[in-house]
Amino acid sequence: MKRTLIKNAKIYDGSGSPAFIGDVLIEGDRIAQVASSIPEENEFEVVDINGRSLAPGFIDAHSHNDWFALRKEAIKYFEPFIKQGITTFVSGNCGLAATGFSDDTPHKEKIGGGLFSFEGCTESKGQVKDFLETIDGRVPCNLAVLAGHCTARASASGSVNRKLTTEEEKEMLDILEQALQQGAAGISLGLMYDPGLYADKEELKKIAQLCEKYDRPLTVHPRASSAVSMSYPELLGRSHLLRALDELADVVTGTKTKLHYSHAIFVGRRSFKDKDEFLAIVGRLREQGIDMMFDIYNETLGVSVITVILPAWYQAMTPEERKKPLVRAKLSVLVYASSLLLGFGFKDIEIAYIGEGYEKYEGKSVHQIAKEEGMSDLAAYLMLCEKSNFQGRVNMGPYTTPEIISQFEKDPRCLYMTDAWVEDYGVQNPAIYDCFPKFLQDALLGKGDTLPKTIARMTGATAERFNLRERGFIRPGYYADLTAFCEEELKNAVPNQKKSFGICKVWINGTAVLDGETIDPELTKTSGRAIRV
Repeated sequence: MKRTLIKNAKIYDGSGSPAFIGDVLIEGDRIAQVASSIPEENEFEVVDINGRSLAPGFIDAHSHNDWFALRKEAIKYFEPFIKQGITTFVSGNCGLAATGFSDDTPHKEKIGGGLFSFEGCTESKGQVKDFLETIDGRVPCNLAVLAGHCTARASASGSVNRKLTTEEEKEMLDILEQALQQGAAGISLGLMYDPGLYADKEELKKIAQLCEKYDRPLTVHPRASSAVSMSYPELLGRSHLLRALDELADVVTGTKTKLHYSHAIFVGRRSFKDKDEFLAIVGRLREQGIDMMFDIYNETLGVSVITVILPAWYQAMTPEERKKPLVRAKLSVLVYASSLLLGFGFKDIEIAYIGEGYEKYEGKSVHQIAKEEGMSDLAAYLMLCEKSNFQGRVNMGPYTTPEIISQFEKDPRCLYMTDAWVEDYGVQNPAIYDCFPKFLQDALLGKGDTLPKTIARMTGATAERFNLRERGFIRPGYYADLTAFCEEELKNAVPNQKKSFGICKVWINGTAVLDGETIDPELTKTSGRAIRV
């Protein structure tokens, strides 16, 4: 058994306690000893990190890397995250899991919500147990997976804008329950994505009851993340973001569901004011006994499917129906009224990818493309939707502000994540590069929480939230997922340079996968494990 002694480390153990100077002994894939000084022995590989900081490997609380775990060259999709110090992912978010469906479903092409597909995968595994068994020891990082509501609903019924039949609903719920029984870390909802956006409150309550039954979190991409959206017909009155939060409160009231609000963002400048009531509602729910938490990324923009601002009724129409003048007029009024009320428009939507042959649009706003093409902004937007078969990818902002990020970083109910993945084509989400180092930098510069609490939020607190046993802490007997970093380099670095900073070394299950900027491509083929809850 290989034994590695990490000497002279400033140890943050993942609990939020102050750091201490000490040594860590790794035996195989586990931490064997943590002490102020551990004597060297001949068979030890000694790694002296000379007073640099050592933390548990960072855990990305909101990931979609389950879609890339079965790719032929998986390291490409995990490498930038390892360079951020991330060793573990909670994946399957936004209802869009890459597993948790019937292997014989006739609706497999509907799974992925337009954001993801099985293209490039060596195989697909509908059963969670088969998926976890297949990736175990064959993926670069550790991976837990949530059961996706959109995935299970699509498996049972395809994409249907209606209440499910009794048989369809039973099949969907059976799929979700089986996933929990087979080790899924919880259930995720994606209420802006097809077909999750068609689910009514009664359907969602039955899913919440499943989470309560198995004591697993219900993570939710809400129906609206902005003051005005296409999810509700009324443009005036209560903020749509807050209405969506009201819906979640109704869904979990009377249960002991662990409610986890995905990516606490406030899309559009007129939505920023909602953050105070958002926090107040979180507080009230917790006072009522609802274990509610949320997560954030350290970016002011986000990535989504191009149709995210289209109303569900429009998306459900046939191509012929969409071309009718009255339909186009109704859509135009809604879109432009929403833009005014939201403080967010086509200038704020950057095209990341439309498809092969349309590279000229990448990195440009819809407004800029409209000017170049000599058409209205809405016409350009719908043209881009059609050219991408309504599956294009966009980067949009502002989703939040540095001030909101700073405030939320300090909130004990908040966890950290990236919500990012590596794309084969087009403009990348900047969160793949340096999202977690920016959290560390904020802590060191006094913009975020203290460094011990910041590290706890990206390690131990996340492990406890999702029941990731024996991970997230530097303790004897725990898996040896470790990240070493340089505090001075973190403080002095200039972020947003499409690269990580401040991370020195990374161990995953006792395997040294990162040294400086160098990743071992052979070791990372087998360094990660499947996490069964």
